[in-house]
Amino acid sequence: MHYLSVEGLTKSYGINPLFNNISFHINEGEKIALIARNGVGKSTLLRIIAGQEVADAGKAHISKGVTVALFEQDPKFDENKTVLENIFTSSHPIMSVMREYEAALEADDADMITECIGKIDELGAWDYEAKVHQILGKLNIHHLQNKVNSLSGGQRKRVALAKTLIDIGFEHQHTLLMMDEPTNHLDVNMIEWLEHYLSQENITLFLVTHDRYFLDAVCTEIWELERENMYTYVGDYENYMEKKAARIESELSSIDKAKNQYRKELEWMRKQPKARSTKSRSRQDNFYEVEARAKQKIEDAQVQLQVKMSRIGGKVLEVKKVYKSFGELPILKGFDYTFSKGERIGVIGKNGVGKSTFLNILQGLEKPDTGKVNVGDTIIFGNFSQQGLVIKENLRVIEYVKTFAENFPLADGGSLNAAQFLELFLFTPDKQYTYLNSLSGGEKKRLQLLTILFTNPNFLILDEPTNDLDLPTLAVLENFLNDYQGCVLIVSHDRYFMDRLVDHLFVFEGDGEVRDFPGNYTQYRIEEKEKEKRGSSLNTKPEPVVVKPVEQPKPADKPLRKLSFKEKQEFENIEKDIAKLEAEKVTIAEQMSVGTLAFDEIKKLSDRLIAIDNELGLKEFRWLELSEGA
Repeated sequence: MHYLSVEGLTKSYGINPLFNNISFHINEGEKIALIARNGVGKSTLLRIIAGQEVADAGKAHISKGVTVALFEQDPKFDENKTVLENIFTSSHPIMSVMREYEAALEADDADMITECIGKIDELGAWDYEAKVHQILGKLNIHHLQNKVNSLSGGQRKRVALAKTLIDIGFEHQHTLLMMDEPTNHLDVNMIEWLEHYLSQENITLFLVTHDRYFLDAVCTEIWELERENMYTYVGDYENYMEKKAARIESELSSIDKAKNQYRKELEWMRKQPKARSTKSRSRQDNFYEVEARAKQKIEDAQVQLQVKMSRIGGKVLEVKKVYKSFGELPILKGFDYTFSKGERIGVIGKNGVGKSTFLNILQGLEKPDTGKVNVGDTIIFGNFSQQGLVIKENLRVIEYVKTFAENFPLADGGSLNAAQFLELFLFTPDKQYTYLNSLSGGEKKRLQLLTILFTNPNFLILDEPTNDLDLPTLAVLENFLNDYQGCVLIVSHDRYFMDRLVDHLFVFEGDGEVRDFPGNYTQYRIEEKEKEKRGSSLNTKPEPVVVKPVEQPKPADKPLRKLSFKEKQEFENIEKDIAKLEAEKVTIAEQMSVGTLAFDEIKKLSDRLIAIDNELGLKEFRWLELSEGA
């Protein structure tokens, strides 16, 4: 089914064009990632499709029966209402009873719980209740009676995400889900759950993200908005990088040819008017087309800086038996570590375990309860915090950078001035004279990062540096850090970024415990999953592993492969297992409709329903595989 048609869409802000005459289509079931630099119109494009902004020209047509759901970076709420009221806004009977049921569960109101169970049973809504329960639990959304105006930025983002997922799982059969940086402010466990959820659900998705692992797990196509045009790449991020490099190489070759032709045509155009008038008008018109091609600029983000870093002495940073707590919440219990030159350390852990506090203690911005932090005399910290860009007055971009330094020293003895350094970080000459308050959120983040690097620190502390940064800027940053000789300490939920840059991890495990893990993030997750498997195997039967057979080319005259004796037995058993699971599902629904169950029993039954749904999905998939040879 056709969901969306965009024809000749054009949008500018003042004299700055965002995109010009772009056209594309989205069909049911497609999962597409949209990438581009900050400030070129990704969020604007989504808002135009959602009907929240108007294009200068062209149109976006939504097919009849299709609903558009937009998850924005800055979600809008009714500030005076509770979390519960903001999530469940529909007056539909099922949505209403879900709102009542969640309120009753939080209040532990046995009578109300019983009443809601009866209503859910009448409406046949237990499958939907299981989905709601899963979404709220995985996104760690509790205290539903709190007002949204009391929430932090990260909590607001998670509440908005829960509302979006709950809405699309309920109301509309045909929904185009558009998401603008959904992984910002989520911890890694939440990101991994969300990518699994979106990849498994039958969802049509148009997604803006800078998280490359998330992109690969969820999307099958990448669209890039660049130089006012839209480019399409089928496949994963690595394929996109290869194809884009080939496209740029081809375009550069084309530009070189156009430059040669331009020189010849320019010589002809400069001849006396009398001579030129005898030539065809079409050649004069063609000259301007050639000139435009010859003067194209192809910008690539593959930047290498040979940095002349401030010298690091023999002593870098020593942390001795540091303890820190907030009330009853321990952050550090006797943390002890001596940093070495050139170390690259990732800091990971759930939200709220004290990672940012730890970074502040290292820099002397917060004091430990006990213990010492000794900083070497030569150490210059560069601190990229989540606070964002600090603006005292509304300067132009280049004026703001010059308040930090006029020049950036290079290892070869040369230097870059402020304008040259800005260009390396994708601020074009015209953008350098833009006022700070006119920059997009992502551009402000990029400028914040640039000004920190411009001061030439030798110990970088990066607290969630990838939030709101676009992929081209991340490529610049990663290339910069790969050549950086100083110490780097990174807090990030971007797994790709961490894998590429860090040598080992400080794992904040909660209750003040910090473990030093010798490897990158992917290696850490492999170890953790192995631990989970070993732990679960002691208590439960191993979950069946579904492996897709590798498709081998078969001659046209040979029949399809027949099932082996063992596979025939498996096929018969799977049919029986599916029937048992369906029966168990019906039994649980009947049990939950009884009004005498305690709250704990209801929760156990609800969790079992979710487990049954997951197991059914696996078995049904395997059944389909085996049925082809039955």
